[in-house]
Amino acid sequence: MKSIIIASTSSLHAGSYLEYILPTLQEHFKNCKTLLFIPYARPGGISHTEYTQKVSEAFAKINIAVKGIHEFENPENAIKNAEGIFTGGGNTFLLVTQLYKNNIMQLLAETVKNGTPYLGTSAGSNICGLSMQTTNDMPIVYPPSFQTLGLIPFNLNPHYLDPIEQSTHMGETRETRIKEFHAFNNIPVLGLREGSWLEVKGEKITLKGNLKARLFQQNKTAEELEPESDLSNLK
Repeated sequence: MKSIIIASTSSLHAGSYLEYILPTLQEHFKNCKTLLFIPYARPGGISHTEYTQKVSEAFAKINIAVKGIHEFENPENAIKNAEGIFTGGGNTFLLVTQLYKNNIMQLLAETVKNGTPYLGTSAGSNICGLSMQTTNDMPIVYPPSFQTLGLIPFNLNPHYLDPIEQSTHMGETRETRIKEFHAFNNIPVLGLREGSWLEVKGEKITLKGNLKARLFQQNKTAEELEPESDLSNLK
């Protein structure tokens, strides 16, 4: 049975790394002594080792050890033997490229679908959808495919931002960009605001946190979803 936390962000303003969601993660990974961390997205270009250390310090607060996938000679075996898996944020193009380069995209999907508990934040959440095409990131590298894990039957836009009233900004809003996506694709997109996450238990998908999420569907008016909304039938 799938057991997944898909979080919009790893950190809230003025909070430490993963602080806001640690109580949830303690329950989510309650049967894990060690966590496999996938640092491929590398925010700001930090090293895999530095990124893994940051994650280790956060999970030490709930008595879970962390080891980066880059520390293993064989990344496929690392995934197969993992008690739990966390993919962090950064650049989704880089993350997807590395997953394909190491030949573990499909294996990661199968492993999580078979019940290994998974956490994704930001880019690590983007890859939970059907494709990475609704990411906010710059295309700094060229992945072999935009297709991702397909753990949920729709796409995500983490860090979703609402238009700011009376702003002088003349560029596209997130909503405009998602509408551009829907000019060519019929996949639903959930705008996940910072502080919100999805809980996936088996085939049940529930919106968690204190904020609403914004649902976009092709040729439909965008809809605000309340916390605890059930998205299991969204396709």
